[in-house]
Amino acid sequence: MTYRRVGQPSFADALVSRRGKGNPVLRRIGELVDWAAVELVLRGLPEPERGAPPYPRLVMFKALLLQQWYGLSDPELEEALDDRASFRDFCGFVLDDETPDHATIWRFREALQRAGLDETLFGEIVRQIEARGLVLRRGTLIDASLIPAAVKPPKPPEDPQPPGPDGRAPSKLVNSKRDADARWTKKGGKRYFGYKAHVGIDQGSAIIRRSKLTDAAVNDTVPADELICGDEEAVYADQAYDKHERRSGLAAQGIKPRLMFRPNKHHPLTERQKRFNDAVGRRRAPVEQVFARLKGVYRWARARYLGLRRNQTHLRLICLAMNLKRWAVLQPVGAAA
Repeated sequence: MTYRRVGQPSFADALVSRRGKGNPVLRRIGELVDWAAVELVLRGLPEPERGAPPYPRLVMFKALLLQQWYGLSDPELEEALDDRASFRDFCGFVLDDETPDHATIWRFREALQRAGLDETLFGEIVRQIEARGLVLRRGTLIDASLIPAAVKPPKPPEDPQPPGPDGRAPSKLVNSKRDADARWTKKGGKRYFGYKAHVGIDQGSAIIRRSKLTDAAVNDTVPADELICGDEEAVYADQAYDKHERRSGLAAQGIKPRLMFRPNKHHPLTERQKRFNDAVGRRRAPVEQVFARLKGVYRWARARYLGLRRNQTHLRLICLAMNLKRWAVLQPVGAAA
């Protein structure tokens, strides 16, 4: 397969002197990452079967990173790549290069998702950050947050529905025909329709080491063990993750189970447990900041796509992009590599 030639300077590039030094954060990330290792992962994508010569895979991946950092839709990214000098520099485009349109961007992201490379790429960036000694492994902070679906919550059926096999009236909380993977849940007395993002972050560095998306009806505790890396000194989590089996399992691995105790009508919290919960709550607070950035800075207050798999890929790309920004903060210019 012949790919487009990108980044070949022309006479016009030699004449044009762009003002300033570009975006310093993008330049720093460009210096930190081993892009050859990333490109090796991207070789796992199948070759396009037909059509115009595709853009180099690394160029397209860098464009997806820009999309996450700036919270852009595909058409907005198309426009920015054509217009913004810092975006073109980061991806490797020169003045005469044509940039990808929104359909090309969509197809590339879909190809990543179908090949399962979004998870591999996320793991590769975490590996590079770990190789720099920036992941501390003092503890893992785990938590989950609701992400409303891209579609409106479906309305209850107008016509009476037949009773279920148990003879009870069916629930009026029906699923969506447009997004069949989204589900209902209840939190704080309110109903929500959509998905739930689960993350595990490194205590101290705030590097996201694990991420997973489920439908909103999945209890926080179900995917919790997938967020634990196994090499941390402790795991910090709120009362939703309190299980005797999890406490004993972590202890058996030599990991301190810093899980907040959950009271019930038969066993109220002791004063000691209350103090323990307060201490854990202070330690696990940084995980809430991750969700605040995800929903605010990265504009993921609502799912952007239809279906669990597409939104899972989006979550991994956002977490990967957040890790790169965090890497640039943890290892600023002049810091030892």
